[in-house]
Amino acid sequence: MPRFSYRARTTNGQLIRGEVDADNQRTAAEYVFNLGATPLALEEEAEESFGADMDVGKLFAKYFGRPVPLNELIIFSRHFRSLLHAGVPVTRALRGLGENANHQKLGSALYEIANSLEGGSALANSMDQHRDVFPPLFIHMIRVGEESGQLETALARMAENLEQERVTRDRVKSALRYPTFVLIAIAAAFVVVNIFVIPTFAQLFESMDAELPVTTQLLLGLSNFTRNNGTILLGGTIAVVFGIRTYLRTPAGKFQWDAAKLKLPIVGQVLNRALLARFARTFAMALRAGVPLLTAIDSVADATDNDYVSGGIRSLRTGIERGESLHSVCQKSGLFTPMILQMLAVGEETGQLADLMDQVADFYESEVESDLKRLPSYIEPIMIGFIGLLVAVLAVGIFMPIWQMSSNI
Repeated sequence: MPRFSYRARTTNGQLIRGEVDADNQRTAAEYVFNLGATPLALEEEAEESFGADMDVGKLFAKYFGRPVPLNELIIFSRHFRSLLHAGVPVTRALRGLGENANHQKLGSALYEIANSLEGGSALANSMDQHRDVFPPLFIHMIRVGEESGQLETALARMAENLEQERVTRDRVKSALRYPTFVLIAIAAAFVVVNIFVIPTFAQLFESMDAELPVTTQLLLGLSNFTRNNGTILLGGTIAVVFGIRTYLRTPAGKFQWDAAKLKLPIVGQVLNRALLARFARTFAMALRAGVPLLTAIDSVADATDNDYVSGGIRSLRTGIERGESLHSVCQKSGLFTPMILQMLAVGEETGQLADLMDQVADFYESEVESDLKRLPSYIEPIMIGFIGLLVAVLAVGIFMPIWQMSSNI
C-alpha cells in the first residue's frame, strides 16, 4: 500500500506533519481531515531504489542495525506514563527519559521528538518520524490517546500490549527451539551425507555394476549436483533470502505476506486470534474515549499492524458512510468471527459496545495464551514425521541396494 507524507494545519493554527498508508491520495486526504486538520501538502513517497543516490548508511542500518528491544519500549511506556501522571511536562519527560535510556537509538529519538513538539508537532506525528524505533501499533495507540485525551491510558495499554508481545515471542521461541535444532541437525546431516557418504556408496555401486533403484539414482544425482555446484547453491540461497527480505519490506510484499501468514497451518489461527483481540481492545478504548466512529475505525485499522486486516477494516467506512450498521458492514467484510459479529449486534442495540469489545478481547487473549502453551505439542509430531521420512528415503535409496546385492551373493 502506498505511503503518503502530509503537512497540515489544525483549526487552532498548529502545523503538523506525518505519514499515512492509503490506497490513493484522496483516502490520505480524508485521513488528514479526520484528524481535524487541513492538508497543506500531500505527497506519495517514492519506493526505495538501489540507485547511485542511495544512502548506504541508512540501508545498512535498516537491514543490519540493532532494533530497540521490547523491554526498552515497555520501560519507556511505563515511565512516560508515570511522569505524565505526576504532572511533568511532556517535553521535559521525554528529555529526561532520553538521558536515561539504555539504548542509544531510543535516546536520540526521544530528544528529536521533544524538539519536534516544541516546534508545534503532535506527539504521534513526531513519533511517526521514527518508525525504526517505535512500531506502527505504538504510534497509532498514541494517536488514539491524543485524540481522546487519554494519553496515560494509551501508554498503560501499550505497555500491557508490549509485555504480552514479549511473552508471546518468548513462548514461540521456546516452542520453536526444538524444531529449529532438529532442522539444523537435518541440514548438517544432509550436507555430510551428500558430500562424503553418498559418493563412497556410489563407488561401491559402480564397482558392482548393479542396476540401481530410482530412489538411489536420484540420491546419487543430487549428491553430484551438490558437490559440483556447492558455491552457486550457497550464493543463490543468500541472494534469494536477501531478495525475499527486501520484497517483504515493500508495501506490496508486506500486504501479501500479512495475508498469507494468516492462512498458515496452526500459526495462522493464533495470529488471527491475536489480531482480533488487538482490534477489539483498541476499538473499545477509542469508543470509550468518545472518538467518532469513522475516526476510530481509521485508528483501529492502523493499530492492527497488519496491512491485509488494516485494509479490510478501512473498507468498513464506505458502508457506514452509506448509513449501514456497523454489524452489517463487518459481516460483509468476512474478517470477523461469529462471536465478534454477535457482540457487535448486541452492543449496537444496548449501547454497551465498548464493554462487549473488552470482553471479546479478554476471550481471544486467553485463547492465544492457551494456543501458545499447546504449540510444542503440535510441532513435535510434525518434526518426528519429517525425520522418519528422511530416514526412510535414505534407507530405501542407500541400504536397500546393498541388501539386494548381499542376497544375490
